[in-house]
Amino acid sequence: MAIKNDRYTYRVTWSEDDNEYVGLCIEFPGLSWLAKTSEDALKGIQRLVADVIKDMFENGETIPNAISCKQYSGKFMVRVPPEVHRKLAIKAAESGVSLNRFASSKLSQGVELKSDFGYGIQEKLGRKEKRRRSGIFT
Repeated sequence: MAIKNDRYTYRVTWSEDDNEYVGLCIEFPGLSWLAKTSEDALKGIQRLVADVIKDMFENGETIPNAISCKQYSGKFMVRVPPEVHRKLAIKAAESGVSLNRFASSKLSQGVELKSDFGYGIQEKLGRKEKRRRSGIFT
């Protein structure tokens, strides 16, 4: 049996409660692995996922597909309060685009520019570029 678990979505973060790094896998939300280093936490969760996949396979259970390999339609419904809907419709009309295009653009900006650390990658690069041009290197 050769099931690839390297396409799953892994994340390593610090656990203040455990005072260690914790490795997680989005496709297997019940699993985690604690380790002293982030590298060991990643290796640990990858090994654990491989063991769980093997066990699931041997027991005829359905193995989750990797999120990164799924096909998406590009359509989903979002419910917002009526006042937000009104404001979005006004902004879209002012911009001369459909509400769908306006919302899609705003969602795309949020996903592409924001990192898990609270500021955007482009914003961070912009600050570095400003420091470089001003002669301040950090």
